[in-house]
Amino acid sequence: MSFINHWLRADIQAINAYHVPASTDMIKLDAMESPFPLPDELIAQYLACLADADLNRYPNPSADDLQQTLRDLMDIPADFGMLLGNGSDELIQLLALACETDDTVLSVEPSFVMYSMIAKFTRLNYQGVDLNDDFEIDLPATLSAIKAHNPKLIFIAYPNNPTGNAFDRKLIEKIINSTDAMVVLDEAYYAYADDSFLGDIAKYPNLVLLRTVSKIGFAGLRLGLLIGAQETVTELDKLRLPYNINTLTQVSANFLLQEKEQIDKNAKAILVERANLSNDLSAINGLVVYPSQANFILFKAPKANVLFKALKDQGVLIKNLSAAPRLNDCLRVTVGSAKENAQFIKIVKNHYG
Repeated sequence: MSFINHWLRADIQAINAYHVPASTDMIKLDAMESPFPLPDELIAQYLACLADADLNRYPNPSADDLQQTLRDLMDIPADFGMLLGNGSDELIQLLALACETDDTVLSVEPSFVMYSMIAKFTRLNYQGVDLNDDFEIDLPATLSAIKAHNPKLIFIAYPNNPTGNAFDRKLIEKIINSTDAMVVLDEAYYAYADDSFLGDIAKYPNLVLLRTVSKIGFAGLRLGLLIGAQETVTELDKLRLPYNINTLTQVSANFLLQEKEQIDKNAKAILVERANLSNDLSAINGLVVYPSQANFILFKAPKANVLFKALKDQGVLIKNLSAAPRLNDCLRVTVGSAKENAQFIKIVKNHYG
């Protein structure tokens, strides 16, 4: 037995690392990124901001200027607390670290894989509750699981990844009211959704929200935020590693996220393209296209593995979910630019003749 196999926790050895496929020279429609690069007219100003960054010093420990920029961008009330993370993943891990060993994390399934993975990393129990056949919350099953397993954390993606739908608000409210667990609504796709629980934080002391700038054009910044009652955030901040938001991310985000008009314009363009893409997919015989309030679309395709390979062979990368539980023959495509979407649709149409 090698040193690492002898040394490493057995449960870590038993899982696979999060896989990111190679995408060089491909149309990348697999990771819910925005297709819009930085406008040419902003590049010189942006580089000037970076040139002024004091890289010989540690970053601002609480990223005060950036926090205010995020409040302005997302209309976050001043009396709500905010905690920044190196992507939402760090904040999910921080919430898990706040739990006792062997506490339970509960989520619906299928949903974001990091909820279960981070639970395993941090020695917590994970309990999944299946969505119904329409990918809606099965309320009786969920309430039964909450009663049986007494979770410390409940994660609900709103809208959900990878299904794209936003769950019935009334069902979520019933879940929040049913438990002493912290209910974490992951609003990563807030910019493309019809609803948000941001205004409900003051109503529910056990509610916190997660958001990210990754889906609105800035995945490379790796910046997520947790929003909750000030008392909750103050306590959770004890678990945040010092200087977790580096100087270049702070400077970049504080400059780029002030372009609210451009960010909103890009989001509206995505909504138009999402509708077009959904209509085009629905017109292809044999496909089942699911409704989406995110910047991606889940669809079921005959012999999905074959279609996935055909797309990849022709330079278009999407997400193959066909091996995942409850997602047999399902693929997920990010809404790209009009040109990218047209190339994707052309290949799919040709594939099915």
